[in-house]
Amino acid sequence: MCGVADVIVVGGGVSGLTTALLLAERGLRVRVWSREEASATTSAVAGALWWPYRIEPEAMVGVWSLETLRVYEELAASPGETGVRMVAGVHAGERLAALGLWARGLDGVSEVPEGLRVTLPLIDMPVHLRWLQGRLAAAGGVIERRAVDGFAEAAAEARVVVNCAGLGARELVPDPGVRPVRGQLVVVENPGIDEWFTQADPASSATTYFFPQPGGLVLGGTAEVDDSRAEPDPRTAEEIVARCALVRPEIAGARVTGHRVGLRPARDGGVRIEAEALPGGGLLVHNYGHGGAGVTVARGCARAAAQLVR
Repeated sequence: MCGVADVIVVGGGVSGLTTALLLAERGLRVRVWSREEASATTSAVAGALWWPYRIEPEAMVGVWSLETLRVYEELAASPGETGVRMVAGVHAGERLAALGLWARGLDGVSEVPEGLRVTLPLIDMPVHLRWLQGRLAAAGGVIERRAVDGFAEAAAEARVVVNCAGLGARELVPDPGVRPVRGQLVVVENPGIDEWFTQADPASSATTYFFPQPGGLVLGGTAEVDDSRAEPDPRTAEEIVARCALVRPEIAGARVTGHRVGLRPARDGGVRIEAEALPGGGLLVHNYGHGGAGVTVARGCARAAAQLVR
């Protein structure tokens, strides 16, 4: 036990750390309980281009996404420290008219023959997670490696518990609507590509994208619903490289340096941000179900959850 707390946040990915940071900056004594190091969470393996991808409810996603976008635009002034850069690229096949009202909040977006060309935040997640941890520590927050079997355990040590458990919410809440959406990535030596590219196939679980990150060119990807396999599939990796090489042929000859698999924490009905009473007078605040856009909505959802903390 690491001392008293006003709030315990369960979950140490980008949603948990961002929520904990906002609460700590309000002067609350905050502890984060995380089963894994931040570097081992799903957040750490995300390709992490800002874009509302595979997330609901549509009515709120735009508000959360744009609030987070403005924060990232500010953080991009110090990319080495925060991990956030503003990078240009193309969303192939997209048109503004097909997007929600949130698209009106994008600056400098233009329609080109291939799709939408726009400059967006591209986040180096290991760096960004370390930055969040550093900011949280500076605000007095404490991170503990600790697995939990239920929220009552946390409620015994703090009057407010915030659930940012991601896929873990399926058992903890319990919420059978929480489902894994498997994403597989390949990292290659960057052959000189400095812009990102995405192309979704609505009829398939396969997508095509590449993101130039400091550690290499990240290629993707997949969106396999209810698939919890954690190991990379060699055939899938070959298919990812082949799809990306159709867009940029130089990718075909790039040396593969790594493989990643992440399980996006999707939820039937979309993101849940809601408060409920706990036995004994405590409060449980939920912030989970972010699907493939946890990084995109991190700040907006954290603020909405923090507003429920009394």
